[in-house]
Amino acid sequence: MGQPARLHVVSATADPVDVVVGAGSGMGAAVARAIAGDRTLLVADRHLLAAHATATSVGDNARAVQCDITDVDAVAELATQVPRLGRLVITAGLSPTMGEGQAIYEVNLVGMARLLDALDGALADGTAAVCFASIAGHMPPLPEAIAAIVDDPLAPDLPGRLASVGIDPSDPGAAYGLSKHGVLRLVRRLGVPWGRRGARILSISPGIIDTPMGRQELAHQDQMQPMIDASALGRMGTDDEVAAVAAFLTSPAASFMTGCDVLVDGGFVSSQPQ
Repeated sequence: MGQPARLHVVSATADPVDVVVGAGSGMGAAVARAIAGDRTLLVADRHLLAAHATATSVGDNARAVQCDITDVDAVAELATQVPRLGRLVITAGLSPTMGEGQAIYEVNLVGMARLLDALDGALADGTAAVCFASIAGHMPPLPEAIAAIVDDPLAPDLPGRLASVGIDPSDPGAAYGLSKHGVLRLVRRLGVPWGRRGARILSISPGIIDTPMGRQELAHQDQMQPMIDASALGRMGTDDEVAAVAAFLTSPAASFMTGCDVLVDGGFVSSQPQ
């Protein structure tokens, strides 16, 4: 991931802290509600007021934190508040209509890798993380040269490296798909080193979900409704349906699952030609 491996010692007496990043609205807020319990829950979002609103709705153990995962200092500050990581769910992301390609890479892939790297020192026996990917990461497989670039998101000049293999780094559609491929590959690579420390990491690939982001994409991209119609269930999903899967994957009930992706897409990927 662009940096040498580091050794860490986590205090066995520290209380685990749960973290949801991108929790100000949509699926992130739903995940915060779904995993809230007796432990401290950090409800993190780049918009502090939105994080406060979610934290207030979750309960007394939730605490709002402002964190933009494209900001190195903000990510480092968040990590100082997590001496021992319990559950981690990273939902923060940009869709193709929300920004230029470089911003999408920076949030969806580089920011996620940066956050996982910053929290590495808090991994402990029982840690469980879920990174949000997308059905876009399942189609099609990446050429080897491009895969090698997205597999090293924290190395300098990701846009320049992509341009060197013929990818326009400003293209938001390409950025979305490649960044989500990168998330799937990142989770798979981390499965073994995390597992050796008693921790688990997975990804979720939502389909088209009825959230503000999902509705924005539906309104601006003509292919979205045909994708819904082609799916096995023929409808959009809900944020609570996705959150329920995230809650399960980070719970002891999923203790033999790690290093893999779970589709929560209403059967869209299965509806595509093999």
